Amino acid sequence: MNIDLLFKIAGVGILVAVLHQVLSKAGREDQAMMTTLAGLVIVLTLVIKEISNLFATVRTTFNL
Repeated sequence: MNIDLLFKIAGVGILVAVLHQVLSKAGREDQAMMTTLAGLVIVLTLVIKEISNLFATVRTTFNL
């Protein structure tokens, strides 16, 4: 497993958490929620790429 992926996910999580707090304190709850959802989508795309690579590796390993 690539350690860079964990750092990317952690970085996105920290950034989203800070932005959520700042926007919540400023009274912009809708934008805070949209920021959280955008962060979730970014992390899911990173994870889906890795899962796709895993399935490709399994296919080549077992000649499927």
